[in-house]
Amino acid sequence: MVREVYENELDQLLQLYLYLHEKFVPEMTEHLKNTWNTIIQDNNHHIIVNEVDGKIVSSCVCVIIPNLTRNIRPYAFIENVVTHADYRGKGYATECLNYAREIAEKTNCYKMMLLTGSKEEKTLNFYSNAGYNSSDKTAFIQWIE
Repeated sequence: MVREVYENELDQLLQLYLYLHEKFVPEMTEHLKNTWNTIIQDNNHHIIVNEVDGKIVSSCVCVIIPNLTRNIRPYAFIENVVTHADYRGKGYATECLNYAREIAEKTNCYKMMLLTGSKEEKTLNFYSNAGYNSSDKTAFIQWIE
C-alpha cells in the first residue's frame, strides 16, 4: 500500500535508509526530533512509503518547491528513492514514484526532477522507465561539508 509516512514511523524509515547510503541509524537526538517534526509539519514535504505486510519496504521523498516562473507553477524534487534489498524488482519504488507524480500533478507542478549518484545501468534504466530523462538538463552539485 502506497501512502505518506506516519509520524510514528521514523524508526522504520531510518532502518530503510540503511539500504540507500547510510551506514548507521542516527541517534535519537533533539536535532533529529526537530528535523523530523519540521518535515512532518511541512505541507510541501512528502515522504512516500510503500508498505507490505505492515513493513515499510520502499520510499521516496517528494518536495514541492514554489516558483515564480513558468506561470507561477511549482516544481517537484524527488530524493531518497530506496527499496529494501529483499523487495527489489517488484515495482514498489515505481509505485512510490507514481504517487509522487500524483502529488506533483495535484499541486500543478510543471516538472519533476531527481538526481541519482548511481552509474549502474539497471538503476538508470529504472528511472528512464519511470518517465525521467537525463537529456533535458545538466545537473551540477556542490557538496558542503
